[in-house]
Amino acid sequence: MNSKEEEFDKSLRPQMFADFPGQGNVKEQLQIMVAAATGRGEPLNHVLLSGPPGLGKTTLANIIANACGRQLKATSGPVIEKPGDLAGLLSSLDEGDVLFIDEIHRLPRQVEEYLYSAMEDFRIDIMVDSGVAARSVQVNLPHFCLIGATTRQGKLSAPLRDRFTMKCRMAYYSPLELQTILIRSARVLSVQAEEEGLLEIARRARGTPRIANNLLRWVRDFAQVRHSSVVTKPIAAEALKMLNIDDDGLDEMDNRILETIIVKFKERPVGLKSLAVAVGEEEETIEDVYEPYLIQEGFLLRTPSGRIVTDRALRRFGRTSGTAPHQPELF
Repeated sequence: MNSKEEEFDKSLRPQMFADFPGQGNVKEQLQIMVAAATGRGEPLNHVLLSGPPGLGKTTLANIIANACGRQLKATSGPVIEKPGDLAGLLSSLDEGDVLFIDEIHRLPRQVEEYLYSAMEDFRIDIMVDSGVAARSVQVNLPHFCLIGATTRQGKLSAPLRDRFTMKCRMAYYSPLELQTILIRSARVLSVQAEEEGLLEIARRARGTPRIANNLLRWVRDFAQVRHSSVVTKPIAAEALKMLNIDDDGLDEMDNRILETIIVKFKERPVGLKSLAVAVGEEEETIEDVYEPYLIQEGFLLRTPSGRIVTDRALRRFGRTSGTAPHQPELF
């Protein structure tokens, strides 16, 4: 990504709570926490932000740091491979700094255990030397705020999860909230767009700001090359149709998942592993990217025996419950 695109990406992220639409309850809780801590002159409590990807967890972490006038240092779980990496990161913090760890559920267990005392007692014990000369040295840390972000809160161990004072679950955005985001993004990107055109993009953006902004860029390019550069509702619909994104915001893989369950598995419950093999996609990608929206929109259900489609999904393919053609069992 070139420097101009990086600047655009950064400018698309709101810097203040006032510019962050949606997530009303989460935003209100965080504003109260920030105001209280700032009023007492204390560092913030530790915060866990969870929810599907692209909903603004990183953006909120930056807003929290800005709101209390603190420096934010960002990293991700997979980058911290050993306790020494964590020790170096923590010792570089100043009093009151905010440490943001994205994908915190992917921290190695050994590193996670070092984080317990750092979060609770603001100290870590480092082993020096090895063998008979090995000894433990206690290192005191400045009081800091840890903001963890995860798409899979259930993957966090209970001891780590319990050390977060505030746990915020982020939800999908409504089309009107996404339209508000796109109006600001269009202004930042100097895109000429009608509000109806932006609403058409918002309706098909799977309730996710990141997807909405990516689609806006594509529609901008499409309008520039094929039309008059102004994003209108018909132009947005035409551009999104080229990406195989339908009126419900479902793309080619969404439809393949539903059709596979209906046709190949004859509407019967399907396990995640079998479904992943059948559609040629990774299990985690199906579980983290596709399933949440399909469930949210009422196309898919998780049951103890596997994934099943709903009547709404059946109607998409011109079927009603129990109309799948009979096929002999395969052994």
